[in-house]
Amino acid sequence: MKKFTLFQKWSGISPYIWAVMSILPFYFIFQSSSTPEIIAGLILTVIFFISLRFAFISRRWPVYLWTSILIGISLTMSILFAFIYFAFYIAYYNGNIKNRVAFLTLYIIHLVATTFSINYNLVIKNEVFLTHLPFVIIIWISVILLPFNIYNRKKQDILEEKLEDANKRISELVKQEERQRIARDLHDTLGQKLSMIGLKSDLARKLIHKDPEKARHELKDVQQTARTALNEVRKMVSQMRGIRITEEIARVKQLLRAAEIEFEYIQDESFKDVSLFYENIISMLIKEAVNNVVKHSKATLCVIKILQFEEEISLVIKDNGIGTIPDKDVIDGHGIRGMRERLEFVNGSLEILTNDGTTLIIKIPNVRKQVEVEGLL
Repeated sequence: MKKFTLFQKWSGISPYIWAVMSILPFYFIFQSSSTPEIIAGLILTVIFFISLRFAFISRRWPVYLWTSILIGISLTMSILFAFIYFAFYIAYYNGNIKNRVAFLTLYIIHLVATTFSINYNLVIKNEVFLTHLPFVIIIWISVILLPFNIYNRKKQDILEEKLEDANKRISELVKQEERQRIARDLHDTLGQKLSMIGLKSDLARKLIHKDPEKARHELKDVQQTARTALNEVRKMVSQMRGIRITEEIARVKQLLRAAEIEFEYIQDESFKDVSLFYENIISMLIKEAVNNVVKHSKATLCVIKILQFEEEISLVIKDNGIGTIPDKDVIDGHGIRGMRERLEFVNGSLEILTNDGTTLIIKIPNVRKQVEVEGLL
């Protein structure tokens, strides 16, 4: 059985604070010796909480109406009973107003009214008011700061929701684009090969009695074409499974060792929580960049650095070669153009520096495990 706790984790102590503050007006009301004032105070308190409820569910112009009623009751309670704490409720409500004009208008009116009521009680030297002056100062500071704090937090929540929706849309677009890419690859690889197999099989069937030798040659071509298609399909499936950065770095080490190029790898220790999709993108970028280094740079050293920041992932690939990159290095998409296309897909950027070799500075938005490419087939 779960242990009962006084302060539940999902709510904290705020409900208890509101509960205590809801009892406070009755304490101040019953300090009065006048029965009519007590009755008036009780009625005003009930009207205040009802108006507060209607204010939270109102839109457009009724917001001004209910807030004006709340401010009027708060001002009256502070004058009659030195009760200033209704101002905290109004400050909290003002922060939840979405319209900026309404928010600023009601914020200023409420701040002026609260400041007036505090000064009024100070001028008449109300004894009850002066006994809890430190709490009054806290309420006045809350009236100044709390609405802006809540308003900005609500605005941030809305932006985060929009960002989450955008990431979901990007995820769907990624899946759709990946499916289209797979369809194109299948059509380009298997479509042509299967058509060739079909044509050569028909030709061999017609030649099997007329020219057996030529028919055997055609069947041999069919066999070779089928094997080629099978290898291409295996290669495609291997690429679809995704490549981890660690796997690609191990492959890069072997490739650079074979090319007699010294390799240095620097990775941020805090590099984590990166989705498989982003790891695959980074791995493909490393693969294409290192292929360029091996083919064109004539370098003796290649340095790869991966840094993860709050907003982005930075990938730096530097060599000490001749400092030129062919403009037409786009064979099979493994070139600068292919890298730019991949980066455009994830809103990344590529900067090329050619001083003392070639340096590729790649920046990718740091989306932590929100964009996943899965279930493509």
